[in-house]
Amino acid sequence: MGFLTWFAKRGPAATSRLPSGSFTVDRHGNVVAETLGSEFSRRLLAEIAGEVLALFQEARAAQIPLIGVNFQYASLRVSARDLNGGAIIFLSPHKTFESNLPLSNNP
Repeated sequence: MGFLTWFAKRGPAATSRLPSGSFTVDRHGNVVAETLGSEFSRRLLAEIAGEVLALFQEARAAQIPLIGVNFQYASLRVSARDLNGGAIIFLSPHKTFESNLPLSNNP
């Protein structure tokens, strides 16, 4: 029983919601506007923006007409659109466990 009471003393588990919103960056990666909450890491925003801008820059250098990208991590969907040097980036949580089963057991 001592093991179970140790968990009970800790209280509810700290959970954080995945970000949902968008942010716009200029060609240097500086955030111009955003709709994300302040709890979202600015360092992570800068990393995402840097990767997206590098992708668009590489596409321009290779003369590939790339205007937008969509990719998905395990539970986060990222969509980005090129803005002639800058980018607008949309972040949204992805539902990993979707079911087509009805909620009740009645046929």
